[in-house]
Amino acid sequence: MATNLSLQQRKQAVFANGQGNLYPVYVSHAKNAEVWDVEGNRYLDFGTGIAVCNTGHAHPALVAAVNDQMEKFSHSCVMINPYESAVSLAEKLTALAPGNSAKKAMFVTTGAEAVENAVKIARAHTGRRGVIAFNGGFHGRTNLTMGLTGKVTPYKDHFGPFAGEIYHAPYPNALHGISEEQSLAALNTLMKVAIAPRDVAAIIIEPIQGEGGFYVASPEFLKALRALCDEHGIVLICDEIQSGFARTGHMFYTEAAGIEPDLMTMAKGIAGGIPISAVVGKAGIMDSSPPGGLGGTYGGSPLGCAAGLAVLKVIEDEQLLTRAGMIERRFKEALGALQTQFPEVIADVRGHGAMIALELMCDGDPARPNPALTKAVIAKAMEYGLILLACGFHGNVIRFLPPLTIPEAHLREGLEAFTELFQEVAAS
Repeated sequence: MATNLSLQQRKQAVFANGQGNLYPVYVSHAKNAEVWDVEGNRYLDFGTGIAVCNTGHAHPALVAAVNDQMEKFSHSCVMINPYESAVSLAEKLTALAPGNSAKKAMFVTTGAEAVENAVKIARAHTGRRGVIAFNGGFHGRTNLTMGLTGKVTPYKDHFGPFAGEIYHAPYPNALHGISEEQSLAALNTLMKVAIAPRDVAAIIIEPIQGEGGFYVASPEFLKALRALCDEHGIVLICDEIQSGFARTGHMFYTEAAGIEPDLMTMAKGIAGGIPISAVVGKAGIMDSSPPGGLGGTYGGSPLGCAAGLAVLKVIEDEQLLTRAGMIERRFKEALGALQTQFPEVIADVRGHGAMIALELMCDGDPARPNPALTKAVIAKAMEYGLILLACGFHGNVIRFLPPLTIPEAHLREGLEAFTELFQEVAAS
């Protein structure tokens, strides 16, 4: 029988070093929030494949939908012979996207592809070249999306040169001394010293930064950004790849700001692990690209569309928007108690819905991040039966992304295990 160690040795012999793995633990099977490895060990999953399995692992409705589609056909290419499920999913996503404007959609396979196509659409619509992103943002690992990503290690290190005409501005971050006014002022300065507003095709922002540390853009900031884009004819792209599909207690967090993006990128939680992604936006902008200019061989795969429709039904039937709020309350209660116990170590507990972050510092100073403690907690998580993920500009944030379907008993069990884990590591 294969063991975790033997599989890790086999993987290291044939996988490129760049595609490493956080834990040397190999999955055998999973159900909702529970994961079992090949040696029979059980874990509670507080990462869900990086916010992908919002409806839990192997949800019966998702399994049934994908199996049914597989028996009918697995591929035809939506750009050759389309199918009803793709039309139905586009209808639902355009109806769910914030704002009253008529919307259209297009499908690809990964989040990075969605971002690339959103930029293509914005450039086609405006006839402009420049794109502004934010420090700490993460938009993918392709050449263009690496350029947009606002963090060097590990995403950009060794991989340049990157696509041109990409600019970065500071993301508002009160904990680290960057006010919303300073961020907006930096944007205006950028458009005076580096690129004229008339040359900016798009501004792309994560309403809640994912890899950057779960920092949240306030409704006031997003409204100011919307006004800036309207003033200069710039396309506003909201990247909801990690924050979408009920993860934050909203279908998309942009709803909380009461603004309408011009374009949105969607992936991760869209289909519970079946690869598919989308760009959804205002119809007049989406139609700027000529026929054949958008797409991909696997874009809008029938399996992905079937899974996406099933996920949307589960979100509605099981009231996952409400459950996300319950999960937020449970996490903030448990993590808040830890912050009271370790005020010199825990700088912040933040987030919305089931997208929660614990930021760690040294000696009570948020300006002194503590990636060493973060790494130690993550490394020891498996001993406590947990799957945890880190993130953050300095690698000092523990992020929690449990399934929205997690049973309350498992939620309590996981939070108790994390409390014991953190107490042991922080006190050592």
